[in-house]
Amino acid sequence: MSDDTLPSDRATLAPEDAGGPESHPLRDFWLVAKLDMVESLRARWFAVYSLVFGGTVALLFVFGVTESRILGFLGLSRLLVTYIQICMAVLPIFVLITTVRSVAGDREAGVFEYLLALPVSLGGWFWGRMAGRFVVVFVPVFVAMAAGAGWGEFQEIPVPWDLFALYTAFLGALAWCFLGMGMLISSLARSVDVAQGAAFVLWLVLVLFLDLILLGVMVQQHVPPETAVGIALVNPLQVFRTAAMMLFDPDLVLLGPSAFVILDAFGRDGYLAWALVYPVAIGSLCAALGFRSFRRGDLP
Repeated sequence: MSDDTLPSDRATLAPEDAGGPESHPLRDFWLVAKLDMVESLRARWFAVYSLVFGGTVALLFVFGVTESRILGFLGLSRLLVTYIQICMAVLPIFVLITTVRSVAGDREAGVFEYLLALPVSLGGWFWGRMAGRFVVVFVPVFVAMAAGAGWGEFQEIPVPWDLFALYTAFLGALAWCFLGMGMLISSLARSVDVAQGAAFVLWLVLVLFLDLILLGVMVQQHVPPETAVGIALVNPLQVFRTAAMMLFDPDLVLLGPSAFVILDAFGRDGYLAWALVYPVAIGSLCAALGFRSFRRGDLP
């Protein structure tokens, strides 16, 4: 909060700082999370978002992906490989664009003026909003994938449940990562337009700096392979993509010489663990920075 905030406003807004008697952070957390989920279910973007992932799985079945055989993968394994690649392209931009509207949109709409008058803790509101949005963005992705697995069981198609569990964990980590980035951008931006523009630029930069761009830089500038691979692994999209490839290509043949650097540094199990921990850590750090900015900034 800024220095000119009244003491009474501090007591009303942040009981963890001022000891507001009527506000309970845990209760606020659950109420705000529930409210965010209810609002999202009524929004048009959620219907489009759910249709994208549900329709993707349906189309994959219609076009016979589950019956194809590529590199020894068939049945639901092939469907999961295709679905996870589509999620890598669609999920981050959906999460970013919809999330950045949360804080910035409420600021523009004057919602914070009402927040100042209610005994709602800042921590409960911010983290409740983030938790509710995580459920909303992750559930359609998981349900679509689970529906594909359920249909495979019904049709007696082999379901690789180990891959299903790992893909679920990877998608959850990816969603949390970009959700945290979105909350940080939303807290820093002063308008919805600025927030959405920054979110799109961030997504575009991460997409452009996948391994193809980095390999070109390495060839032209004679960058050591370890340096190029290290830069690539800072990108959470690249980490996710490489981990998804590793599940059906343990030796990372598709990556060429870069695979030796990754496998020598991490090993297969180590890299899979890195692909789960790193995006979650990035998302949590961005969310914490966003909350700090939100807490210290001028709300109205």
